[in-house]
Amino acid sequence: MKLLSHLFDNNQSWARTIEAENPGFFQRLAKQQAPEYLWIGCSDSRVPANEIVGLLPGELFVHRNVANLVMHTDFNCLSVLQFAIDVLKVKHIIVCGHYGCGGVKAALDHQKHGLIDNWLQDIKEIYRRHEAEFTGLTDETARLDRLCELNVVEQVNHVCYTTIVQDAWARGQTLSVHGWIYSIDDGLLRDLDVCVTGKDQIHPLYRIR
Repeated sequence: MKLLSHLFDNNQSWARTIEAENPGFFQRLAKQQAPEYLWIGCSDSRVPANEIVGLLPGELFVHRNVANLVMHTDFNCLSVLQFAIDVLKVKHIIVCGHYGCGGVKAALDHQKHGLIDNWLQDIKEIYRRHEAEFTGLTDETARLDRLCELNVVEQVNHVCYTTIVQDAWARGQTLSVHGWIYSIDDGLLRDLDVCVTGKDQIHPLYRIR
């Protein structure tokens, strides 16, 4: 007896709809995936990557974790990054956070949450570096939203600092790294005006020759 039979029913309905709208879609998809985009986003269930940008399966390569962090000790994330760049030859990496992120909020609430407290240390460091900016923000929602934005910008930097991305640029591969944020309140994306397309656009300290 399937305890989640309704999910299988949903799957069959979804597959029939896709096939009806695009005959032969799954047969073509099974032969290859050739996405132009890598999405690095939050694990939050309210932020469905493909649906937000209106892309079908096979068009968006996705990595998700709590608070959309890119840690240089996270071999899961780095493996996804390398596969996307070296094998799939994606042209765009999108780091997408979202307003009201529970991970970002947890980093600041001084409560003990368990193992994840270690994971969120980088967000505390981002807050510390920008603490002066938060002094004038008395509204808690505004403070959280601004930290969500700053976190995206920092993770864009982390992507660009990797040897994986810099090696791609060094061999002339077309690759852009973008910073976006999503609002659950209205379903819309905001471009944070962060786009890095080459090594010359990052701090000299992090450039690898």
